[in-house]
Amino acid sequence: MRLKLGILGAGHFGRFHALKAGKAARLEFLGLADADPARAAAVAAEAGCRVWEAAALMREADAVIIAAPTAFHHELASAAIAAGCHVFVEKPVAATLAEADALVAAAAAAGRVLQVGHIERFSAGMATLRGSKGIGRPLYMEAVRIAPFRPRSLDVTVILDLMIHDLDLVIGLAGSELVGVEAAGTRVVSEKVDIANARLRFANGAQATVTASRASLKMERRLRAFGTEGYASLDFLAREMKLVRKGGEGIPLEQIPGHGIETTSWTEHDNLEAEQAAFVAACLDGRPPHALPVAADGVAGRAALDAALRVEAAVAAALRTALG
Repeated sequence: MRLKLGILGAGHFGRFHALKAGKAARLEFLGLADADPARAAAVAAEAGCRVWEAAALMREADAVIIAAPTAFHHELASAAIAAGCHVFVEKPVAATLAEADALVAAAAAAGRVLQVGHIERFSAGMATLRGSKGIGRPLYMEAVRIAPFRPRSLDVTVILDLMIHDLDLVIGLAGSELVGVEAAGTRVVSEKVDIANARLRFANGAQATVTASRASLKMERRLRAFGTEGYASLDFLAREMKLVRKGGEGIPLEQIPGHGIETTSWTEHDNLEAEQAAFVAACLDGRPPHALPVAADGVAGRAALDAALRVEAAVAAALRTALG
């Protein structure tokens, strides 16, 4: 059985989704729709698919991928669910928590899959961490994601653009409710906040520091997690994880008695292809996204959005204080 799929949105991510969908074995890729006819035609020509009106595409499809700007996520996803479609929506799941709650409720009532595009869950680095001996219960985490300026996704802050990826990851690692947020940030090259740092506290005592920038001179992407049994340090650009654990496993560390270190590298894979495949499996095989090892369902997407909005509010408050 093949899933009849349509794509709503032919921008940056919509184009990538279309190119992947056209080659997927378990998909019948119907085509795409976009508010900009010229953009839709250009992407459709590249992907070798048809251009549709959005309403007609939703009536014909079994499932849709929504890659439109965040402001349209709730409207499009609601319409798709009402038309009987399973829905994959790019992050963030919606613009507001009320919209996210409405989508989660609508998908549950209709028995439809609602998956959110937190693509970093599918990275080879995170797979390496999940497949390791682990660090026990995480107590402190530090995530850094900085990059040079690129003139896209400027309709949202760096928090909803980039930081939300790491907010989702640390929430998953903490496995606990977020209870406290402190943050600071500023605008640099756009009208929105371009660099931010957040400090998070969880109900189980875990804490995290998350930094994101889209206005830096270099790229840096790393995650460190310290737990009850050791710590893991992942460098996503070098594709390497160092795992330090109690008990002396691996190479003994003279500077940390009783601990050993293991260094593991990984080969990158296609995160978007894996993410699409998880969505197709959820739709065709009857497995909701939360039953899969890494996919984010609407509830997880809502939690990441909640964290991001709380960080945005804290940054705004700090800016008001700083600027008088």
